Amino acid sequence: MTTLEDATRLANAFRLDGKRVWVTGASRGLGRAIARGLAEAGADLVLTARSVDALQDVADDVKAKGGRTLLLAADVANAAEVAAAGRVIGETWGSLDVLVNGAGISPMFKRAEHIEEAEWREVLDVNITGTFICMQQAAQLMLEPSGGSVVNISSIHGQVGMPRMAAYSASKGAVDALTRTLALEWAERGIRVNAISPGYFETQMTEGLRGDERWRSHLLERIPVGRFGVPDEIVSAVLYLASPASSYVTGTNLVIDGGWAAA
Repeated sequence: MTTLEDATRLANAFRLDGKRVWVTGASRGLGRAIARGLAEAGADLVLTARSVDALQDVADDVKAKGGRTLLLAADVANAAEVAAAGRVIGETWGSLDVLVNGAGISPMFKRAEHIEEAEWREVLDVNITGTFICMQQAAQLMLEPSGGSVVNISSIHGQVGMPRMAAYSASKGAVDALTRTLALEWAERGIRVNAISPGYFETQMTEGLRGDERWRSHLLERIPVGRFGVPDEIVSAVLYLASPASSYVTGTNLVIDGGWAAA
């Protein structure tokens, strides 16, 4: 029988009160929902996007929930800008407890033979190189104190193929491999590294496909639950991996796709 004390202890395991959490790509889509959810769990947030102005609405929500925010403009594909963000975090807050790598792009939907080299490099620069250099900066702020948690937002298409998404799928498959590798490398130093692979959610990134009747029908036919996810449905998974509730979990990849991968 579960006692009140047990229930309280379990609830507290998912709290992030006083924890300092860096969320990249926080201005829209899943990153925006994640930032709001982490604030509700008590976290203080470093929010980054290419424009600080785009972060203001999210920051207002966080402040309304009693959390502190640090807004930084940074392109995750630009190593100098990410390093500068890391320095500001260190100078302002001293250390970091959690990194959520939410920044990602999928700007094209075309057959592989038509992808330009510049387009290919842009996707990989943001989705995998950006993820890696943010992890490097975060690790420097986590390793010395007492470790922390990294949550990489990957994609179902890092595991399941999709026509016309070669660059995106390749970049997310690389995120999955990087997650497993650094989970092993950093475990003994107190940093847990995990990933979440979303399927199709109602965000700006999927708007084009969802707005096309043929592709919308095709996608819904592949999703066993018969609908697209809504951004808030990813928050609990991020909270689990970011919080003490998953203290014995590293190197894993939580798939949240409405059953796509199992179909």
